[in-house]
Amino acid sequence: MLILPAIDLRGGRCVRLRQGDYSRETVFDEDPVAVARRFEEAGATWLHMVDLDGARDGEPKNLDKVAAVVEAVGMKVELGGGIRTTEMVETVLGLGLARVIVGTRAVREPDWLAVIARKFPQKVAWGLDTRKAQVAVAGWGTLTDRTVLEMLDDARDVPLAAIIYTDIERDGMMAGPNVAATTLVVSASPFPVIASGGVTTVEDVARIKETGAHGAIIGRALYDGEITLADALDAAGEQAG
Repeated sequence: MLILPAIDLRGGRCVRLRQGDYSRETVFDEDPVAVARRFEEAGATWLHMVDLDGARDGEPKNLDKVAAVVEAVGMKVELGGGIRTTEMVETVLGLGLARVIVGTRAVREPDWLAVIARKFPQKVAWGLDTRKAQVAVAGWGTLTDRTVLEMLDDARDVPLAAIIYTDIERDGMMAGPNVAATTLVVSASPFPVIASGGVTTVEDVARIKETGAHGAIIGRALYDGEITLADALDAAGEQAG
């Protein structure tokens, strides 16, 4: 299983939110490039990035920082947050990203998701973020009436690279992942599933691995020192270094 350390960008800085709440922000580092380099030195092969300003405003706002990270490291980098047009997908992939993550428009317009996934095969991941089983959009500020399982049914024939499944209520809370829900999503998904939200300990990594997930995203627990990246990689079966 892959471990993807996370860098969330707001105002060009590396931050974390609690449960997606923009009023509950912690700034961890002023320099995302330095953070990315530390993750790479610790053995990470993938990096998960989110433009929080973009997620809320509907268009990426920190692409200069993203480009600097991509240029500075050899890791594969994925980016989500405000990517809602075909032109923007092309723009951000042009920075050298391994893949983009689309959420809000892809949830609202599954036909658009199919178009971009076919135009950029295996370069598009679908971010499905849930609160109390309902999919949320627009920077997690709006709940839809759809569930992840219903959304997956809309995209079975689409060449997606992965599903990024996030339990919003666990995100940034270091309370452990929603293993039961992750298991259901992995079982139902025709695509690799990367789990996010609440992964805090080595035991959490092992539990997510047991669900059959392709990867796990870890953010706050790494910054707070609750788990080291080397230990997470070891628990996931990835080779550090």
